[in-house]
Amino acid sequence: MRLAISVVFSSMAGYLLGAYTFDWLTILLLAVGGYLMVGASNAYNQIIEKDLDALMDRTKNRPVPSGRMSVRTAFIIACVFTILGLITLYYINPITAIFGGISIFLYVCVYTPLKTKTPLSVFVGAFPGAIPFMMGWVAATGDFGIEAGTLFMLQFFWQFPHFWAIGWFLYDDYKKGGFFMLPTGKRDRGTAVQVILYTIWTVLVSLIPVFGVTGRLYLTPISAVLVAILGLLLLYYAIRLFKYKNNVTAKRLMLSSVSYITLIQIIYVADKFLR
Repeated sequence: MRLAISVVFSSMAGYLLGAYTFDWLTILLLAVGGYLMVGASNAYNQIIEKDLDALMDRTKNRPVPSGRMSVRTAFIIACVFTILGLITLYYINPITAIFGGISIFLYVCVYTPLKTKTPLSVFVGAFPGAIPFMMGWVAATGDFGIEAGTLFMLQFFWQFPHFWAIGWFLYDDYKKGGFFMLPTGKRDRGTAVQVILYTIWTVLVSLIPVFGVTGRLYLTPISAVLVAILGLLLLYYAIRLFKYKNNVTAKRLMLSSVSYITLIQIIYVADKFLR
């Protein structure tokens, strides 16, 4: 539920940034379509990983691995959600539906199988994870340009410190299921360094709109200062993970990353309507 809500929130933020005028029907369709896409992806994921999920404390109580729901029922739900979600997004415009379909395909057919094979799965998973923010802009404009690309890049780079922080403090649980989510496969200096590097990239990308090179996506200097402060706070927690290399700092980085992306999206939207 939390993941679905975060996806809908990101999509709404992207729509508000791209819209010339508000169409409440489009907003409703985007919210419903995005929610169905996430639901479908999660259902397929539980089907594929049901045996592995049963081994981990974090996931053993999910409907399919716990036995509360059959694989057949889950598959029917996944298919229905996929069809309804794609139809809903197609009603907005075909490009939005295409990105929705790409998101499900990458998450289910590429990211999920790779999770037990290579830490590069996080890189692949960052693509569908970055689509919602950008998809909102596409839903509003019917076009993929520099603006949508910038929103995509921001959420793409952000996912690395976010998911590596999760992979750090849930390392032992992930290990039970055979998932190796950290870039070096270990909770070590190399992983912490990469967390810092991708955090820096996230902060830099978030500030690009202030230079007026991203089309209609523009950020005023005052908002850029706020975005920079949030970025420095995120970097602070990334550096603390490098310094202490423990689960406590990893969890704090994860929580700060959630606050960061939410506040960044709010600032971007507020900046558009207040300037």
